[in-house]
Amino acid sequence: MTRIVAGTAGGRRLKVPPGDTTRPTSERVREALFSALDAAGAVEGARALDLYAGSGALGLEAASRGAREVVLVEAARTAAGTARANTTALGLPGVRVEHERVERFLAGPRAAAGGGWDLVLVDPPYAVDEDALAGVLTALEPLLADGATVVVERSARSPQPRWPASWPPARLRRYGETGVWVVRP
Repeated sequence: MTRIVAGTAGGRRLKVPPGDTTRPTSERVREALFSALDAAGAVEGARALDLYAGSGALGLEAASRGAREVVLVEAARTAAGTARANTTALGLPGVRVEHERVERFLAGPRAAAGGGWDLVLVDPPYAVDEDALAGVLTALEPLLADGATVVVERSARSPQPRWPASWPPARLRRYGETGVWVVRP
């Protein structure tokens, strides 16, 4: 069972896509991550982008904790449908689901509309290789607001993502087999 950890929808259950095509971020990892993001003032009032959203757990956690706008981007039809169902069930304002490949979304006009993104949550499937992830991070660079926070979740055994050259080093937080890098470009 997956549920929202805190905020206005805290404790509410989320559906997960059937099969093993997604791996929802555990509640333990989301609780630790969002406690740190909340303490840094990165969530309240933010425009948040959840890339490779799966069930939408990360983006919906942000919405529950006060993000003013959240876009969940997911290419897999079943997962996007699950994210849409979770979004509808929770009824959190300002959340929408984009059923599209992440790379295509970032290259299109909807990614640039409305100003820069304050918080970007990137949780790609393990099958997404380091080159593809580096391409996504590079595509994000011009779309970020001043003072933005970018979070990348991968296997703790994965190498550090290749950040755009202008970004500072990211800090790795390990939660069992999950590695989370947080950077403020």
